[in-house]
Amino acid sequence: MFKQKKSIKIFQSFLFPLLLLSVTACGQQSATPANNSTPAPATTAPAPSTETKQLTIGIAQFVEHPALDAAREGFISQLAKNGYEKDKQVKIDVQSAQASMDTAIQIAQKFEADKVDLVLAIATPTAQAAAQTSKQIPILFTAVTDPVEAGLVAAMDKPGANVTGTSDMNPVEEQLKLIKEMKADAKSVGIIYSSGEVNSKVQVDAAKAVAGKLGLEIKEAAITSATEVKQAAESMVGKVDAFYVPTDNMVVSSIAAVISVAEAQKIPVIAGEENSVKSGAIATYGIDYTKLGEQTADMAAKILKGEAKPADMAVEVQADMKLVLNKKAAEKMGVTIPQAMLDRAGQVIE
Repeated sequence: MFKQKKSIKIFQSFLFPLLLLSVTACGQQSATPANNSTPAPATTAPAPSTETKQLTIGIAQFVEHPALDAAREGFISQLAKNGYEKDKQVKIDVQSAQASMDTAIQIAQKFEADKVDLVLAIATPTAQAAAQTSKQIPILFTAVTDPVEAGLVAAMDKPGANVTGTSDMNPVEEQLKLIKEMKADAKSVGIIYSSGEVNSKVQVDAAKAVAGKLGLEIKEAAITSATEVKQAAESMVGKVDAFYVPTDNMVVSSIAAVISVAEAQKIPVIAGEENSVKSGAIATYGIDYTKLGEQTADMAAKILKGEAKPADMAVEVQADMKLVLNKKAAEKMGVTIPQAMLDRAGQVIE
């Protein structure tokens, strides 16, 4: 009997913990429904935002004058057509260097510090400043005559780094031919240019290279600031039969000074681009800067969309050239524009 009681007690002491464990397990199972008919509310992650990040483009323009202004406005308007409208998909920060290389460098440093998504550099000096400052930000240039000579790209077809764009290289020979066509006895041409602009020296060298076969002699006057333009023009009076104004930003920004001397002395002025003709030169055969800006915007859109990289994008030029004439300017400078020129002109300003 004693042994039997003792066995019962041992059994009870062994059974009790098992019962306790069973009850505990059942309690834990009851926290989760067996049939999942009423699941506990799940934590929901926020839906991804469909709002596109606003990009920032920094535009550095060397100086204000009609040609560069036209390139800038063409770029902005065409960018909108590519889906990047100003103050909507893209913020555009426009800065002018006011013809100062020091200011151009400061602008480039600002864009680098702001971490803009793309830089548009209008004209050679601002393009050089941007390229020297930023090695990662995509940089597009426009209104640059010779980007290889300026040290902006390794080659026209394969730029090789973060910089590419559009060139405004002029058909210099065809432009000088206009002088002979209007004034057959012309023998000397005066060119005023900025000694600090690589693009200008390139055009002067190109003019020298073709002048001989056209029966012309090139006379140069280098300047260092826009205030010297009129004095340079006056220094050539009596020495030249015509003026040729290349796409030199400093000279073009003060072209009124050249025009005033030319009108007073009856010396015809041929220009490197059409906005200078609208400002009082007689003629040009060249590019449209608005279209050049638009062409650059199409390149920018490909970069912003991730479809291309500057290193692999060939520098583009404008294929379409047109003859632009200013009849009123010709009258003021004592020149009669031949009918043959008027007949083939793409635009005649009365």
